Amino acid sequence: MNEKTDDIILAFESSADETSAAVVKNGNTILSNVVATQIASHQRFGGIVPEVASRHHLEWINRVTEEALTKAGINDPERQLSAVAATYGPGLVGSLLVGLMAGKTFAMVHHLPFIAVNHLAGHISAANFVKATVYPALAIMVSGGHTELLWMEKENTFQIIGTTLDDAAGEAFDKVGRILGLKYPAGKEIQEMAGHGKALIKFPIAHTEDDFDFSFSGLKSSVLNYVHHHEQVSEEFNRNDVAASFQKAVVEAITEKSRLAIEKFQPKQLLLGGGVAANLALRTAFENLSKEYKIELTEAPIKLSGDNAAMIGAAAYLNYKQRLFAPLDLNVDPSLNFARM
Repeated sequence: MNEKTDDIILAFESSADETSAAVVKNGNTILSNVVATQIASHQRFGGIVPEVASRHHLEWINRVTEEALTKAGINDPERQLSAVAATYGPGLVGSLLVGLMAGKTFAMVHHLPFIAVNHLAGHISAANFVKATVYPALAIMVSGGHTELLWMEKENTFQIIGTTLDDAAGEAFDKVGRILGLKYPAGKEIQEMAGHGKALIKFPIAHTEDDFDFSFSGLKSSVLNYVHHHEQVSEEFNRNDVAASFQKAVVEAITEKSRLAIEKFQPKQLLLGGGVAANLALRTAFENLSKEYKIELTEAPIKLSGDNAAMIGAAAYLNYKQRLFAPLDLNVDPSLNFARM
């Protein structure tokens, strides 16, 4: 490790229910990435409880920080690190505050510049651990709270060309999971059920006013109506077929909107990131889409698709190169988003 030739960043992520710290070198090499998950604590509620999440972050933030520094061999932060970064939005207020305060405090104590990172940019920047991005690029960000198409004209620029008008894809997976009696989070189990079922049910794909926007609330309601109807008249139905049909509708909605964006904007590269990007059916659909249009596709590694600090470190490096540092009185921005094109 050479502090004179490498830019090494300590990053924090605590926007939802994962407490994470990571040390990232040059935006593309992970020296450590420690994640403490709270899934077990929230499962009985069927979703994230903000107060519970923030309390767990307070319990874990020092532990994940110490482990990340130890694993990366950082024993003299002021000499070995180039900067400190943390997510400041979007996310849950209490959760964001824990990671942001940890990052700002660490930066102040060790006389290091502080970098504020948009959580969504982190999901997209996770692709840099696979390969450097070629611009202009079209990014598809699919997570629990966001489903967006982002146009990247050049490095570290993000413009929304399409967004969800209601439920995000990840929210739809969790809500359908509850309809089917699954535990939170439901994405992985729905994928497994879909693998044992057939997509025989024609669930609707919403047509939005803007060609690139998404809507999944109608799809969720359609699944609910289908299940309730069969239960009320005591008709048997195949839950695996419901899962397969729902998953197919989500994947088709995302790929078709992306197809329209490819044809209009002509990107040189496609990027796929976010928690739902771990879905194998979605990844296969985008692999086929990239072959069809002969565009290179870079997918965030599945192990980095969920919330983690390594992706925040990758995004922070782009800011670091431009010397885009944040003041230490910066507050969280729970509704943070990119500008719409």
